[in-house]
Amino acid sequence: MTFSEAVNTCLREKYATFKGRAPRSEYWWFFVFYMLVLLVPMLLLVLIGGGMSMMDPTTGQGGLNIIGTILMVVMGIAMLAMIIPSIAVVVRRFHDRNMSGWWYLGLIVAGFIPFVGILASLAILVLMCLKGTDGPNNFGPDPLKGDADVFA
Repeated sequence: MTFSEAVNTCLREKYATFKGRAPRSEYWWFFVFYMLVLLVPMLLLVLIGGGMSMMDPTTGQGGLNIIGTILMVVMGIAMLAMIIPSIAVVVRRFHDRNMSGWWYLGLIVAGFIPFVGILASLAILVLMCLKGTDGPNNFGPDPLKGDADVFA
């Protein structure tokens, strides 16, 4: 799966689809897209001085300038718009490993426990890197192989 196919699949075809399976390429290309969407406004914030105006020496106050505020709003909207497809692609990736998507919720909850959170994050990372099960599993046909029953 290419970069554009993965982004199209996650944002248009399967925006909130928690059923089925997702190959590693779909997950990782969408992850790269998500990071790029957040990185561009963040870099612009840094380039304009961190989004903070200079301190006023008379009042001792500073604040976000208008460009910084707009960029932070854009980043917030982008994060809100992509939270559902990012969770959905992780759940479908878990399905590709023949695991229930509820494991993801369990690992996220475990992430709030000190020290266990590091292990939970590493577990999610490892699961996202591992190859999916070959052939059909409990969650559907193999996404890397076409359905054999189409021509039957």
